[in-house]
Amino acid sequence: MSVEVGSIVEGKVVSVMPFGAFVQIEDSKTTGLVHISEVAEKYVKDISEHLSAGDRVKVKVLKIDEKGKISLSIKKAKEEQRQKRNERRAAREAEAKKEPIRPAQIDWSRRTGGLSFEDMLGKFKQDSDENMQALKRSAESKRSGGYKRGR
Repeated sequence: MSVEVGSIVEGKVVSVMPFGAFVQIEDSKTTGLVHISEVAEKYVKDISEHLSAGDRVKVKVLKIDEKGKISLSIKKAKEEQRQKRNERRAAREAEAKKEPIRPAQIDWSRRTGGLSFEDMLGKFKQDSDENMQALKRSAESKRSGGYKRGR
């Protein structure tokens, strides 16, 4: 397998240096350098806190120069994977929004407790009448109640 610029490949950390880590790319037996600035999104003071020899990592091939030196990035590989995951999620959400739920798909008997429309309407009317009577009683007691002068 030939290594191409822009591809994301898996590799094994061969050695860790103060300036970066050398990663052997699987299937090609070539080694590239992940500079310390390309290890994580945040500032990396000590690379050994993030990587050690033998770790398996996914890297993105940034550059291959004329001498055959390969520049790699763990940070950009993660960003690209995150971006692809977000694109897939957005596509699934868009697909889900395309097909609305039709009333025939809803099990109305479960949602209404087995009541028919007429039964539900009658219950609503009864509850509404009871609420109106309670409001009228409350309003009348406020109008007629209170302190009366001169009697």
